[in-house]
Amino acid sequence: MDFHKYQKATRSTAVYPDQGNNIVYPTLGLTGEAGEIAEKVKKIIRDDNGIPTEHVRQALKKELGDVLWYVAALCHELRLSMADVAQVNLDKLADRQQRNALHGSGDER
Repeated sequence: MDFHKYQKATRSTAVYPDQGNNIVYPTLGLTGEAGEIAEKVKKIIRDDNGIPTEHVRQALKKELGDVLWYVAALCHELRLSMADVAQVNLDKLADRQQRNALHGSGDER
């Protein structure tokens, strides 16, 4: 599935207040789902010696899907294309790689 199709399809399941003018709701959803992933990974370290079981991998797949949904919703609210966001990210990383600047911190490196 491509990003354009996915982003368009997510609109049919978007139920939240003031759609089209509400960046807060999908931002909070995105951070909440990312937190759920972090919790699962933390428990992999604590309970499974850092090695995810198949059950946990499948649970993480579902949570990653939720993250993707909220990214699509936030892109919609910001009137951005997920495909464009993905391409800009790849271009940024390729530029950093070319300049040997993948390590370090900060967006403007």
